[in-house]
Amino acid sequence: MAAELTALVIGGAACITDLRSARIPNVLTFGAIAAALLFHLLAPQGAGAAFVFAGLAAGLLVFFPFFALGALGAGDVKLMAALGAWLGWQPTVQVALYGAVAGGVLAIVVSMWHGYLRTALRNIGTLFGHWALVGIKPLPELTLDAGRGLRLPYALPIMVGLVVTLWRA
Repeated sequence: MAAELTALVIGGAACITDLRSARIPNVLTFGAIAAALLFHLLAPQGAGAAFVFAGLAAGLLVFFPFFALGALGAGDVKLMAALGAWLGWQPTVQVALYGAVAGGVLAIVVSMWHGYLRTALRNIGTLFGHWALVGIKPLPELTLDAGRGLRLPYALPIMVGLVVTLWRA
């Protein structure tokens, strides 16, 4: 229960910073990883270092491809790794899946709200066409670095995924 509550606090803090500054600070993510390692090594209910590293790896692996394609920021990937360090690999995969659904819904709502949905759908089509021609590689004009589209604070969908995962457990 302590690990789950801590994960919720970490997720909440990430949401606040992501909404305020569009960043998730390294001190939060790396600090959370270090604290998870200490907790799981020293606490009576801790699950050990292998548990921490498996969860951390799951968090990194599940979102890294999207970061590599320019679709997610590094803070989102590090947040998933930190949550994975606290929760273990299986809940981390669930958080990512539920978070992806929440992120899709959020993207549609925000795009509709800002009158951007048609452009977003056209960009998705362009991206799939690009991938069909050159393989799955970033399309520079459609990455976060290009900065032309709407930006979503992805800590929010991750938090939704976390809450749903813990609620269903």
